[in-house]
Amino acid sequence: MSETPAGSRLLDLVAVMDRLRSPGGCPWDAQQTHVSLLKYLVEESYEVVDAVENGTREELRDELGDLLLQVVFHARVAQESTDEPFDIDDVAAAIVSKLERRHPHVFAGEAVAEDLQAGWDAIKATEKARESVLDGIPSSLPALARADKVLGRLQRNGLDETVPDEGGDEESFGRELLDLVRRAHASGVDPEAALRTATRRLETAARAAERAPASR
Repeated sequence: MSETPAGSRLLDLVAVMDRLRSPGGCPWDAQQTHVSLLKYLVEESYEVVDAVENGTREELRDELGDLLLQVVFHARVAQESTDEPFDIDDVAAAIVSKLERRHPHVFAGEAVAEDLQAGWDAIKATEKARESVLDGIPSSLPALARADKVLGRLQRNGLDETVPDEGGDEESFGRELLDLVRRAHASGVDPEAALRTATRRLETAARAAERAPASR
C-alpha cells in the first residue's frame, strides 16, 4: 500500500473551497471579495504569530490552517475574475519559480554567496523595476516592523544616516523610537516581537497584582 503523497490534502482544501464558492454552496463565502477578506488575512496572520509565541503545537497547526485557507480563498476569488484570472496552481507555480530563481546556489549549481541577503536583494532588483531600494515595503506594516524593514534596506545599501532631530515633541519621540529600532536591528532583535514580549510581561505582572490580596 503506497503512502499518501505529501500535499494531497491541499487538493481536498481546494475542492472544499470550490464547493463553498459554487452555486448551492455557502452564500457568505460566495459574496466575499479580495477586499472584504483582507481583515481576516491580517487577523489570521497575527493569530499565527500568537500561536508561535504563546500557543501549543496544536494551536499552531490550527492557525496555520486558517491562514492557508485565506490563500486558497483569495486564489478561488481570483479564478472567477473576468479581468486577468488566475488560480491556486498559478499561485503555486509563481512562488516555485521565484524560489528557484532566488536560490541559484541550490537550483542552478552556483557557489554560495558570502552574503546571501545581498545576493537575494540583487536578484530581486533584476526581477522588479524599482526606482528606490525602499520600493516594495508595504505601507500597512505596523510602524515598528516597517521601521525595521526600512532601516534594513537602507543599511544594506549604505544609505542609513541619522537625521538630526529638529522637530517638536512628536518628532522627538519618533526619533528616539527609530533609534531604538536601529539598535535592535543592529543586534539582530525583532523590535515588534520584543515589544510584544515586554507588553505580555507587563500584562502578566499587572494581572498578578490585580489578583493579589490587598495588604492590610
